[in-house]
Amino acid sequence: MAGRRRAVAHRAALAALGTLALTALHPSASAEPAAPPHDRGPLPTAARTVGADTPSAEVLRALQRDLRLTPRQASDRLANEAEAGTRAGVLHNALGKRFAGAWVKGATSADLAVATTDRADVPAIEAQGAKAVVVRWNLDELRAVQHKLDAAAQRVDAAATPVWYVDVRSNRVVVQATTRAAAAAFVKAAGAPGDHTAVRVSAQRPRLFADIVGGDAYYIDDVARCSIGFSVTKADQQGFVSAGHCGQAGSTTKGADQTDQGVFQASTFPGEDMSWIATNANWTATPNVKGDGGALVPVEGSVEAVVGAAVCRSGSTTGWHCGTIQQRDTTVDYAEGTVNGLTQTDVCAEPGDSGGSYISGSQAQGVTSGGSGDCTAGGTTFFQPVNPILDAFGLTLKTTGETTAVPADNSGAADGWSSGRVYQVGTTVTHGQVRYRCLQTHQAQNSWAPDVTPALWQRL
Repeated sequence: MAGRRRAVAHRAALAALGTLALTALHPSASAEPAAPPHDRGPLPTAARTVGADTPSAEVLRALQRDLRLTPRQASDRLANEAEAGTRAGVLHNALGKRFAGAWVKGATSADLAVATTDRADVPAIEAQGAKAVVVRWNLDELRAVQHKLDAAAQRVDAAATPVWYVDVRSNRVVVQATTRAAAAAFVKAAGAPGDHTAVRVSAQRPRLFADIVGGDAYYIDDVARCSIGFSVTKADQQGFVSAGHCGQAGSTTKGADQTDQGVFQASTFPGEDMSWIATNANWTATPNVKGDGGALVPVEGSVEAVVGAAVCRSGSTTGWHCGTIQQRDTTVDYAEGTVNGLTQTDVCAEPGDSGGSYISGSQAQGVTSGGSGDCTAGGTTFFQPVNPILDAFGLTLKTTGETTAVPADNSGAADGWSSGRVYQVGTTVTHGQVRYRCLQTHQAQNSWAPDVTPALWQRL
């Protein structure tokens, strides 16, 4: 009951996000933002902006099954996570260099925690309904340690230390290794400070899900199988994104029905695990992901979910499974090469699921890369985030709404907001002669202009 009351309270607070102001800010933080105009009527809540207030039945059923939630808990969780993302974005921008990460917890994700390196920020964090966690190192400092490990992996054998990531909950860079000695040797070789790191001992080594690999299956050069990630367009060309290890530029594909489908236009692996395939005129891009029993789950955008949020995966081998986001910015050293910037989850997967869709509610998250374990005993799986794919290849995600690469009204400003662009947290734009700062990483859509989406943009 307490969780239900908290969920309702959070939604009520976010309904007025357009006039949101951080109180008791650190002296170096920005001043209170001005209230946005209301000439277009009431502004939508965060949950409404990203479609979390009207989740598909497929998503709700899968969350109930895989996270063992009641129908009410599943619904509340999606709404809470949408609103937590906005509050975390507000605090990320306000705290600046002192920000050390954010995460949700609890069955319904009703509790948001935000970490800072300065105790003076505690009142401001608590004013947003979040729990303040005071830590030693900020997010930039931890990422710098991770980059040292990334560089070391290019020089030394990292087979015994296949995974490392920034763990915002422990305020450390965690190195997954077969032994503690192996982790210590790797950290030393990287020249990384030992007090910034922690060790997770595990005998498992992630592998690519690409050996006859797989929502819908597709076949590469008649010798391999992967799964379609998300439909995209580039100008008038239709296609889809998938994992980079599935094929190289120029490789041809056939669909699940074994008819000619398309050609890989670009592919990156290792380093990143991303690709996109342009399809022929017989194939039509749709804003859907295959759920349980072939039911269609709509894709409404690509707003990045917070750590701890629920996420579901669709693949041609094991179908539809759900779990949670455990870590972002994870580096994985596969036998075939090191990949940076992956997201770690506890969603199971198996060979044949590579390239398949990861979605939180109705928001696209990424495409399956690899992992360990299986869907019988459970496992760990990593996905390549979708927004970097869209940005790197100049693609537009196919959604239920309209998204084009045509600039919106920006009054001629050089940094004017436009749909079709991928915006990162903290990016500032001009729209209607007003300045806004991005709260959550996403690809902008026509209906997501800054003045009507306080869940995504903060007026300055």
